[in-house]
Amino acid sequence: MATLPVALDRSAAGALGVQLSGRIRDLVVDGTLARGDRLPSSRALAADLDVSRSVTEQAYEQLLAEGWLEARRGSGTFV
Repeated sequence: MATLPVALDRSAAGALGVQLSGRIRDLVVDGTLARGDRLPSSRALAADLDVSRSVTEQAYEQLLAEGWLEARRGSGTFV
């Protein structure tokens, strides 16, 4: 999976994990990410965005809980 087209605003009042989950949700809604697309690992995305892994894990966990993403053990995280 290539880098996600996501930018985070470090000066915004909201937490980075909340921003990231919102950006990923927007990518799904606007069709940039389609059902079945594989997302980068939380480590890879954290490195790409220069944030801690806990930020990407928080975003993924929130989207998993909301039903936007699906985690497949040993395979990755998918829309």
